[in-house]
Amino acid sequence: MDTVENIFAQARQTGAQPVSFEIFPPKGELSMESARTIAQELAKLDPAFISVTYSAGGSGNKQATAEIAAMIQDDHDVPAVAHLTCAGASRQSISTAIAGMKDRGIRNVLALRGDLPEGYEPGDFRYAKDLIPVLADAGFCVGAAAYPEGHIDCDSLRLNVEHLRQKQDAGASFLVTQLFFDNDCFYRFREGAEAAGITVPITAGIMPFMSKAQIQRMVFMCGASLPSPIIKLLARYEDDPASLRQAGIEYACRQLTDLQAHGVEGLHVYTMNNPEIARAASCALKVALVS
Repeated sequence: MDTVENIFAQARQTGAQPVSFEIFPPKGELSMESARTIAQELAKLDPAFISVTYSAGGSGNKQATAEIAAMIQDDHDVPAVAHLTCAGASRQSISTAIAGMKDRGIRNVLALRGDLPEGYEPGDFRYAKDLIPVLADAGFCVGAAAYPEGHIDCDSLRLNVEHLRQKQDAGASFLVTQLFFDNDCFYRFREGAEAAGITVPITAGIMPFMSKAQIQRMVFMCGASLPSPIIKLLARYEDDPASLRQAGIEYACRQLTDLQAHGVEGLHVYTMNNPEIARAASCALKVALVS
């Protein structure tokens, strides 16, 4: 199974822009049967890779991440990226996770600090940059998270880029951004990253807004700013959930095609386990290429 590093290296030679998807086991509730169905639909769209989240909010889905990632590779011949968080983790628990991923043939890992759970007590890894070299030394192709508008715990955009450079220097070979709703924020971030010596591929992560409650939660959790077009859509469809959902998908597709036109190295779609979102994104990108 190919590594994400190789996928981007080949894309740089051909000028292609890899498109990837993400699925997640929310609170441990995504059954393997449901995951198989979602993966089957996503695989039909020929993604460069599919990533699988890890224990979001301390939900205890750690085992499901490796199992689902392995299933994606084994059943659909699509490279998988298994997320791994280190907040509160010990070296022993990380070693156990590494062994489990290796046993399943996983080659790509996204190293994350993760959300701090209630009653959090520091473990052996304070930041993702501390986890990255451990994974790299274990032979994984390691990715890391990037924050176009800065991490919610870091007020300085300059420090945000410095932290990103530290992740690269620690061994990260590709970067995936947190969601954002304003592409100009990404373009400014990309310029700053290049100026700081970031040379590894940066793939832009896009998530469509599906409801007013969801977008409020995302803004609170991630610190993403809301551009005026989204605010207007929220006001226009406040009492029409179905139309707001469709408007959110269309807005995300416009973001993706604009990023594609601006030569972004990769495009990552947060599907929220909904193949319809992935299909809409893939269709919009293909239409934009030939128009």
